[in-house]
Amino acid sequence: MSDLIIANRTFSSRLLVGTGKFSSNAAMVAAMEGSGCEIVTVALRRVDVDDPQDSLLSHIDRQKYLLLPNTSGARDAEEAVRLARLARAAGCEPWIKLEVTPDPYYLLPDPIETLKAAEILVKEGFIVLPYINADPVLAKRLQEIGTATVMPLGAPIGTNRGLRTREQIAIIIEQAIVPVIVDAGLGAPSHAAEAMELGADAVLVNTALAVARDPGLMGQAFRKGVEAGREGYLAGLGSQRHQAEASSPLTGFLRN
Repeated sequence: MSDLIIANRTFSSRLLVGTGKFSSNAAMVAAMEGSGCEIVTVALRRVDVDDPQDSLLSHIDRQKYLLLPNTSGARDAEEAVRLARLARAAGCEPWIKLEVTPDPYYLLPDPIETLKAAEILVKEGFIVLPYINADPVLAKRLQEIGTATVMPLGAPIGTNRGLRTREQIAIIIEQAIVPVIVDAGLGAPSHAAEAMELGADAVLVNTALAVARDPGLMGQAFRKGVEAGREGYLAGLGSQRHQAEASSPLTGFLRN
C-alpha cells in the first residue's frame, strides 16, 4: 500500500487517531499502538503544551508520533489563530488541525470562520489541516489558498453514524489536489473501509476507539479496515448493476 504524503512528509499509516474521551491514558496508548497510526491529534484546550510532563502529553512518544495540535473549541477565526500561535510558541511543529465549531450542540464547523482562519495561518507558515462540512465548494477554496489537506466530516463528531455525506465526499475527492482525510462520525471499521474504498487518502478516528470495550483491539480493527479499503480502491472496484450477471456464463449443456 502506497504511503500517505502530506506537505512533503511521508507516512506509512493512513489512519489518524484523536486523544479525547478515553477512560485512561493507558487506554489511549493501547488504541494508538493497535491502530499503527503515526499522527495523533490533541486538543490544545485540554493540555499544557508548555509542560512536557502534562499528564496526556507525557504518554505520547513524540519520536514515534507526529503531534497534531487542534483548535477544538474555538468559536471563531480569532480564537483558532490564537490557539495555533500558542502551540507554535510552545515548540510544537507548525502543523495544525483547524477546527472552528461555534455550535456546542452539533459541533458543526463554521465555513466562513474556518476559511478566514486558514487564510491567516497559511500566510504565517502553518501546515493547515482544516476540519469542514462535506462542502465541495469550500474544500476547493481551502485548497486554492494553500491548505495541506481537507478534512470533510462523515457525520457529526462523536455520532458513530458512518459516511452520511458520501456523495459530497465523492465530489471533494474527485476535485482534490491535496489529500482528503475523512474526519468525524466513523464508528466502525467498515465505515473507515467505505471511506477508503471511495478514494479518501486517510481517515481520522477518535470516539469509536475511546468508547470501545477494548480500545487496543478496536485500533487494530480500524487499521485493518483502512488497509482493506485502500487496497480495494487501488485494485479497482467493480461497478454496481441493477440486473444480475452470472459470474460464469451459461453453457449450451445447461441451456439444454
